[in-house]
Amino acid sequence: MMQSSSSSSIPGNFINKDTGAYDLGELDQALFLYLDGQDPSTVQDQRQSQGMRPPTLNIFPSQPMHVEPSSTKTSTGLVSPSNSGSKRPSEPSMELANARNDVPTGPEPAKAIKREGNRKGPTSSSEQEGPKTPDPKTLRRLAQNREAARKSRLRKKAYVQQLESSRIKLTQLEQELQRARAQGMFFGGGALIGGDQGHPLAVNNVSSDAAFFDIEYARWLEEHHRITCELRAAVQEHLPENELRLFVDNFLAHFDEKMNLKSMVAKADVFHLVSGMWKTPAERCFMWMGGFRPSELIKILLNQVEPLTEQQILGICGLQQTTQEAEEALSQGLEALNQSLTDTITSDSLSSPPNMANYMGQMAMAINKLSTIEGFVRQADNLRHQMIHRLHQILTTRQAARCFLAIAEYFHRLRALSSLWLARPRQE
Repeated sequence: MMQSSSSSSIPGNFINKDTGAYDLGELDQALFLYLDGQDPSTVQDQRQSQGMRPPTLNIFPSQPMHVEPSSTKTSTGLVSPSNSGSKRPSEPSMELANARNDVPTGPEPAKAIKREGNRKGPTSSSEQEGPKTPDPKTLRRLAQNREAARKSRLRKKAYVQQLESSRIKLTQLEQELQRARAQGMFFGGGALIGGDQGHPLAVNNVSSDAAFFDIEYARWLEEHHRITCELRAAVQEHLPENELRLFVDNFLAHFDEKMNLKSMVAKADVFHLVSGMWKTPAERCFMWMGGFRPSELIKILLNQVEPLTEQQILGICGLQQTTQEAEEALSQGLEALNQSLTDTITSDSLSSPPNMANYMGQMAMAINKLSTIEGFVRQADNLRHQMIHRLHQILTTRQAARCFLAIAEYFHRLRALSSLWLARPRQE
C-alpha cells in the first residue's frame, strides 16, 4: 500500500522519456524524500543545477531497510520531525547533501587536513611544560666534564712551563760548558783537564731518569715556594687551629711527594742522588746520603719553635738522640761498604795488563756491592721522613707551622747563597 501511494505522487520526470523505463536510483531517492516530506521535483532540479550525479540504488543492502541503521551518518539524515524542533523538514536532507558535497576527494585534501590538525591541534603536555630541566645525573656529568677540562688545561700549562724551564736550564748548561772549555778545566759531560784534547778523563753523561728527576725537582721547588708562602700568610693572619691545620697538612703532603720522587730515581740512578748535582753548591756542602742530616736540622729548629713545654722538650731531645744514633749506624755501614769495595777492586795486582778472568770476577763483585748503596740512601730518606712527621706529632699545629717555615727558610737561604756564589766577580 505504501509503494502504491508513493508511486502515485511521484512526478513523471523520474521516468525516462526516451526509453520508457524507470530509473531505479531516482525512484529510491524519491521514496526517501517523500517519506521525509520533501518535494522530489525540487530536490531533482537543485541537483541538476549543481551538476550532481543522482545516487544509485543499493540493490543488496548490508541491512534490511525496515531496520534502523546503527550508523551515525545515516541516522543524521533520517531525523524525525519531533527531534528537529523548529526546523523545516527539508533542512536535514539539505545538510546531508552539503556534507556530501564538502567531503574532500583525493589524497591532497587529506594531507592538508592533517597538516592543519598538526598545526592547530592541542599541544602535548611536554610542549606545554617548556624546556625540560636536566636530571641530577646529567648535571653531575656536565660538572665532571668541566672539571676534567679545567685539569687538562692546568696540566698543559704546567707542561709548557716545564718545557720552558728545561730550555732555560739547557741554555745555562751550554754556557757553563763553553766557559769550562775556554778555561781548560774539568767539567762533567766529557770535558777535559788542561785542555788536553787527546786524553779525555771521563764521560759523565746524565741518564734520562736523572734528567727527568731534575725537571720534576725544579717543578717541585716552584710548588714548594707557593705552598710555603700560603703557610706563612696563614700564620701571620692568626687563623684558627682547624683552618691552619689544612695548610700544615698540605706542606707535609708536598714534602712526601719529594720523598716519593727520590725513591723512584734511587732505583734507576742512585749515584745521581748521592752526587748531589740536583742541589745547589751550598746545599751540597751539607749533603749526607742524598739529603740533609736530620739531627743537624733538629738542632736548628729547637730555637725556632719556642716556647716549648717540658714534655715537648723531652720528646724533641729523644727524637734527636735516636736520629743521631741511626745516622751513625748508617754512616758506619757506608764506610764499611766503601772499604770493602776498595778491597775488592784491589785484590788483584793493579799492574797492566791484568788477568782478564780475575778482572771480570772483581768487577762482578764490585757491582753487587755498589747495588747496596741504594739501600743506604733509602734508609736515610726514611729517617728524614720519620723525623719530619715525628716533629709534627710532638708540636702543636701552630708550632709545627713555624717549624716547617723555619725549615723552608733555611734551605731557601742556602740556595740564595749558592746564587750569590755563582754570581760573584771572578779574578783572572
